[in-house]
Amino acid sequence: MKILTILALSAISLVGAPVQAESLLKDVEDTVSGQPPSQQQVEQTRQQIRQVSADALETLGQVNPAARRAIERAPGYAVFSSFGVKILVAGGTTGRGVVVNQRSRAETFMKMVQAQAGLGFGVEQDRLIFVFTEEQALRNFIDQGWEFGGQAKLSVMAEGDGGMMSGAASVAPGVYLYQLTETGLAATMTVSGTKFFADSDLT
Repeated sequence: MKILTILALSAISLVGAPVQAESLLKDVEDTVSGQPPSQQQVEQTRQQIRQVSADALETLGQVNPAARRAIERAPGYAVFSSFGVKILVAGGTTGRGVVVNQRSRAETFMKMVQAQAGLGFGVEQDRLIFVFTEEQALRNFIDQGWEFGGQAKLSVMAEGDGGMMSGAASVAPGVYLYQLTETGLAATMTVSGTKFFADSDLT
């Protein structure tokens, strides 16, 4: 049995040129009856995730130039989105993303799942960007995944308080998080019940 999985890739820019969504939309048919996706499907999905990640980083740099500098200096970063990489299959997956080790340039593709509905993240324009300022924090995220508890409501650091990480929330030692919405950076993030783990199909 085959289920049509729609991976709608759209570049969102809060500042800049209009979205050229029609040139980025792709439909990928994914077999979920126990058979792995084809190599062509795997590579196509990887490319879409890379593009969504690049678009998110570009937008973040436009609305918060300090964030661009922070990411450039960090050992690694991760970008997740429920927009552009929509996985409409059973199991509650709400998005996908990629973790990049900037020292080795290694990529680790991951899934994002919300255990509960209506938690504030998951609307189509939202993207989460993790910045890892410590190598160990990066390795732990990749090897062990990440899960926010049931009451995870985060407040971002104001300019002057967070320095280079202003606009981000500190979620753990060496781990900072930005949430991009259609109107800019979120001041408060509600990410309760959101889990991140390696995508065995893509990594």
